Amino acid sequence: MPNPLHVLVVGAGVAGMAAAGALDRRGLSVDIIERRTHSPVGAGLFLPGNAVRALAELGLGDALRDGVPIRTQRLRDHRGRTLADIDMAALWRGVGQPVGITYDRLRSALADKLRLPIRTGVTVRTITESDDGVEVAFSDGTSGRYDVVVGADGVHSELRRTVRPHAEARYAGQVCWRYVTSNASGIDDWTVWLGRGATFLAVPVGKDRLYCYADLSMSEPAAVAPAGTALAEHFSHFDREVRDLLTIPDAHFSAIEEVIDSTWRTRRIILIGDAAHASSPNMAQGVAMSVEDALVLAESLGGPGEVEHMLARYRLRRLPRTRWVQARARRRDSTRSMAPVVRDAVLRLAAPRIYERDYCLLRDLP
Repeated sequence: MPNPLHVLVVGAGVAGMAAAGALDRRGLSVDIIERRTHSPVGAGLFLPGNAVRALAELGLGDALRDGVPIRTQRLRDHRGRTLADIDMAALWRGVGQPVGITYDRLRSALADKLRLPIRTGVTVRTITESDDGVEVAFSDGTSGRYDVVVGADGVHSELRRTVRPHAEARYAGQVCWRYVTSNASGIDDWTVWLGRGATFLAVPVGKDRLYCYADLSMSEPAAVAPAGTALAEHFSHFDREVRDLLTIPDAHFSAIEEVIDSTWRTRRIILIGDAAHASSPNMAQGVAMSVEDALVLAESLGGPGEVEHMLARYRLRRLPRTRWVQARARRRDSTRSMAPVVRDAVLRLAAPRIYERDYCLLRDLP
């Protein structure tokens, strides 16, 4: 019986830990490294049905019960008038119950399931690929030889420069603020307020906890000051319920970026998650695509065959689905240029059909 493949996973976010766990469960030998020495805090997540299904396959079904079941996605105009309610049970029929959860809780659940140590504060210093393996030198002075290297190091991936030197993340035309706060107003479902080139989203993620996400369309990310006061200024004309949630001085500010290069791999290096196909978040598919990537990669590498052929099959299997998500996300973003009166009328008349069109493919198994 041949020895199992030895795999290095670079990055210990959701994509990296999911990949390491899935590969380990398939009997592969796995090392995992992470540049950061602590995880980011203060973020929340909305997990659609296909994300819940993928995480359950990794054994995280019980952990998701710590989140908040999301039964409705409520669309409102910026004044708070309801445009449409989307029934999650109907949209994700037979797939999974959508959940709101904090990033910390999900990452902790992944860490609890992972039977492998994570080497933190470590990066790849040099990487040399040959026909029969990959030699990796690390920033802590150690080195290793691997059959496969998995780049799960996010939208600003260092490994992507090895795979495709000029494939940089590009600005998607929006900036955003993210934070978790108390749910004093008792918002009990996914709720979004839509303005002209501006969106405010609130999602319950735990007992009395609310994840808030606000974004603005901007030609250049530097056009907006990152301070919390800027957030309040840009959304001061929104509904009172939104304005009551704006007094957050330490909201995380960032530009929204996407990765559109579809090379993804060399002979023995493969990119997954945001490193391969980061997208605008309006489809809420970041976690779903990352965990699906992990499961499909583990399935691909767990069988017989040459490594290069396995990685080629993985890419061909995942590319159409991730392209679908990116295309739908761009199409949704394009509605920001519509006059609000037109957009609101369209949503009142056709929101359930739009959601069905956007998510129908994702009900299928990856």
